[in-house]
Amino acid sequence: MSPDQVLAEFRDAGALLEGHFILSSGLRSPVFLQKMAIFSEPPRTERLCRALAAAIAAKFGKIDIVVSPAIGGIVPGYETARHLGARAIFVERDPGGPFTLRRGFQIPAGQRAVIVEDIVTTGLSARECLAAIRSEPGEIVGAACLIDRSGGKGEIGVPFVSLVTLDIPAYPADALPPDLAAIPAVKPGSRAMPKP
Repeated sequence: MSPDQVLAEFRDAGALLEGHFILSSGLRSPVFLQKMAIFSEPPRTERLCRALAAAIAAKFGKIDIVVSPAIGGIVPGYETARHLGARAIFVERDPGGPFTLRRGFQIPAGQRAVIVEDIVTTGLSARECLAAIRSEPGEIVGAACLIDRSGGKGEIGVPFVSLVTLDIPAYPADALPPDLAAIPAVKPGSRAMPKP
């Protein structure tokens, strides 16, 4: 799947939004990728995650376990694992704490694991996921996402692959360009999905 085809999936699902958005990082951006508009459509999710699985296999080889950060990474992690013939597990936060493996999940010695994210903006949740699994006996070979909106600048700490790399600007709230400052800010994220 080409980058243009991936972006077409987002546009067709109404998941590529333009305006003034408050990202989960607190930064502001003129573009928002509403991934749940994608993940609410199983056929679209299947196409994208099949392509991501192919990119992962091409870069990293055989994968035994896909690890994703909860909650946003669970759907693409599971679907990508299905196409890799791998297990799907996830890290989650203890209330107020860091990500951790729970529910009996583990990465045994001899198993090769990859982190799968949906969208990478700064790489923070992928880095937190990596920190949660570094002590596992298995090998963490890399990370992957559908869209890297950092323009390749999001540092994760392991080799990384994405279906699309975009350089979408993000600004601190006190350093907005005038055209963005003139538009009211909305925070769609997981708390409110804009109506089409």
